[in-house]
Order: sequence, then C-alpha cells, then structure tokens
Amino acid sequence: MSRKAGRHFLQIPGPSAVPDRILRAISAQTIDHRGPDFAQVGLDALSGMKTIFKTTQDVFIFPASGTGAWEAALVNTLSEGDRVLMYETGHFATLWMKMATRLGLNPEFIEGDWRGGADPDSIEQRLRADTAHEIKAVCVVHNETSTGSVSPVAAVRHAIDAAGHPALLMVDTISGLASIDFRFDDWGVDVAVSGSQKGLMLPPGLSFNAASAKAMEVAKTGGMRRSYWDWHDMKALNASGYFPYTPATNLLYGLNEAIRMLHEEGLDNVFARHQRHGAATRAAVRAWGLEVLCKQQGQESGVLTAVMMPNGHSADAFRATALSNFDISLGNGLSKVADRVFRIGHLGDFNDLMLIGTLSGVELGLRKAGVPHRSGGVEVAMQFLDAAGQEQEASQVA
Repeated sequence: MSRKAGRHFLQIPGPSAVPDRILRAISAQTIDHRGPDFAQVGLDALSGMKTIFKTTQDVFIFPASGTGAWEAALVNTLSEGDRVLMYETGHFATLWMKMATRLGLNPEFIEGDWRGGADPDSIEQRLRADTAHEIKAVCVVHNETSTGSVSPVAAVRHAIDAAGHPALLMVDTISGLASIDFRFDDWGVDVAVSGSQKGLMLPPGLSFNAASAKAMEVAKTGGMRRSYWDWHDMKALNASGYFPYTPATNLLYGLNEAIRMLHEEGLDNVFARHQRHGAATRAAVRAWGLEVLCKQQGQESGVLTAVMMPNGHSADAFRATALSNFDISLGNGLSKVADRVFRIGHLGDFNDLMLIGTLSGVELGLRKAGVPHRSGGVEVAMQFLDAAGQEQEASQVA
C-alpha cells in the first residue's frame, strides 16, 4: 500500500484527535501507582474533573470505556427489578437500555424519533402517573452521538421536580462533557457518566462517574452486588490520591494535561467554539441541499452533525469514497439509521481552519461519489465563521 502524504482527517464523533501536548504527557515514564509521587497525580485528576463536571461532589475515575461507567452508575444505585425510565434519543440511549435489561432492571423506554433530545413534558407526564414511586431513576443521554441531538438536562430535572417524584436523574454525557455546557450541581444531576475520548481529547481508556450526595447515600445500602465498580471502595482511597486497583497511570498524566488545556482556553470559550462549528457545519449541509438529522431547533449538537443521504444513495459508499480519495474518516450511521446517515465530528482540539478542511473533504467526497448536491457549502460555512468572528470582535470592543 502506497503512503498518502499529509495528515489524516479523523472526523468521526470520537475518539477525537489527541493533541501533541497530551501525547507528550502520556509518554512520560510510568511511576509506582502506590508510591508517594503518584498521590499528587491522582489528586490533581480527581479535583480537576470536578471543575469539568462543575461539581463539588464526588467524581470517580475508572480504567474503562464509557460502557463501564454506564454500568457503574446503574449497579451502585439500583437493585434488580427496579423500574427505570429512559428516553429513546438514539443508538446509545438504546444500548444503555439494553444494559439495564441485562442487569435485571425493568426499564421503560419512552419512544423517540431519533431527531431530537429527550422530551421533558413526556417524562413529567409519566412520573406524575407513577403515584407509587416505583420508578427509581430517570436516564437520559445529554449529547446523543448517533443523531447529533442534545437533551435539555436542566428541563428534565425541572420535570422530575414538578412531578414531585424522588427518582434519581442519571445523565450520559460521554460525548457532551468538555464540549457543550454541562452543570452537574446547577442542573441537579444525581449521576453523570462520561469518557476520555471525546471532548477531553484523550485516547479511549478512562471513564467517569460524578455522584450526588443523594446517590452516594442510596449506594451505601442499595445497589447490586459489585466489586470493580464500587464507589465507596474508590472514595476511601481517592481521598489520598490513590485507587483500589491499578489505575491507567499514563492516561491520568494525559488527563491532567487536558484539564489544564481546557482551563487555559476557558470552558465557556470551548463551548462557544463547539457551538459555532456546529452551526457552521449545519449551514454547509443545508447549502448542499442535504438534510440534518436533528430537526429540533435549539437541540442541535456542537459535537457532531448527522447528515441524511438523498434517497437511493448509500452513506457507507460515500464514506468509503471520501476515505479512499481524500483520506477523511466520517462517522457511520448506527442501527436504525445505518447506511442512511453519515456523521461529521467537529469536537475536541479543533479550530476554524480544520473545520473548513473537513467540510472541503466532505464536499469533494460528495462530488466524487456522485451524490446529488449543490456546490458551495464550504463557502457558506466560511461566511458564517467570518460573521461570527466579527460579532465576537464587536462584543469584545463593547
């Protein structure tokens, strides 16, 4: 196979490209995870992640994928047979529901059309009907990576409170954290789930739970049999910077560097950047004459944009053409939207010029694959970014 010059464009919705600063941090020599030098590494990671979740409550770090953090959230707080209310926002909400079923829980799935986030009104209506309070938790996905839709987490909390229901609020923010605004304490979340390979700009391998005081109290006497995922085992050793088993030492080096980078840019600036890139991408998609999968205005993601293919055209064939000709990897459609959707990732360590390069690769791929579209989407995105930049400069002057 001949070498291709230039950089590969990894534009899937995670894992995202890892910045050089983080790669250098990860490459440091491994140290004794039970020795005195490691304690500060662990303490920095644990306290730093609290600032990213925007919480003063407990945060736990597991050497695992986000799927592990899903399981940790469920087994620490729920018992077999417990009823759980979940909302079908897409593929990953469905996988979380399937996990709950396999663990012996009794999930109730509110059906969605995969074109928007969770509906707080539907959740409130169902909770009001649950007068016996049999539902023990409400689980929603913050940023649904399969569809490019964002759920209004604060509104879901308001719905639970308005119904006067004691259910825990559990939120999957695996692809949302450090990319779009997430406020664990302010929004009244009880358990949050996240992973290292999205907005945190790390390779896969770390997963996270944030847990409220209410969730921690439930976990003291409730939950399922557990060992690896037990929060209280973690909490006991985390207090001094250590872990109950071997942590992913070098990934923790990288995590601490990622946290520094996020705060150097400023979290609000990170969120604004993702929002701007999402809006510019959607402008390009519509200029091409294609349709964005998320149709709920205000719930579109800054992490990725899912694009619907014209009838009769294969999203996977288009992606293969773009990869072989222009060395760009785009996300595939999953389960219900397989081969009907492709996904453009615009998250992590990503700037305006990288976005324009990405959209150029998509437009070239559409042309090469013979997908019906109008040209000029890249130009529309550039105009959007230029206008957004002028607005930002004007606001700074004011």
